[in-house]
Amino acid sequence: MDNIDRKIIQILKDDGRAGYIDIAKQIRLSEGAVRKRIKTLTDTGIIKKFTVKVGVAEGAEAIALLSVNPSLPTQEVSKRIQQIPNVETIYEVTGEYDIVVVISGINVVEVNEGIEKIRRVEGIMKTNTMIVLRGA
Repeated sequence: MDNIDRKIIQILKDDGRAGYIDIAKQIRLSEGAVRKRIKTLTDTGIIKKFTVKVGVAEGAEAIALLSVNPSLPTQEVSKRIQQIPNVETIYEVTGEYDIVVVISGINVVEVNEGIEKIRRVEGIMKTNTMIVLRGA
C-alpha cells in the first residue's frame, strides 16, 4: 500500500459514494487505475467492506465491552459476533475487556436485540454496554 492507496482510502472514508471518476480527478490518475487499485485493496482485505453508516440522529448506536472466557480463543468469539446483524465494528483489545463491539440500528429496540444476541454468544462472560447519545 502506497500514498496513493492511502489517499483513495481517505477519500472513501470521507465519502463512501465517491465514484471512480471523482477519485481519479482528485488524485490525478485514470479512472481505470483507480478501479484497479480499489479492486486490489478489496481483494487483499485492506478494504473489508463498503457500508452505510446512519447518523445517531437517524438511528441508534451502542458500544459493548466484552470479557471472553479465557478457555476460548478471543478470535473465535469475535468471528461468532461478526455474524450477528447490526454489528458494525469489532475490536480485539487489551485491558479489562477483550472485545469492543459497535452495534447500530434504526432504533434502540433493534440495537438492544443485537446486544442480547451478543450476550448469548458462547464464551462471553461479562458485558458492559453504552448507548451512544451523540457522535462528534
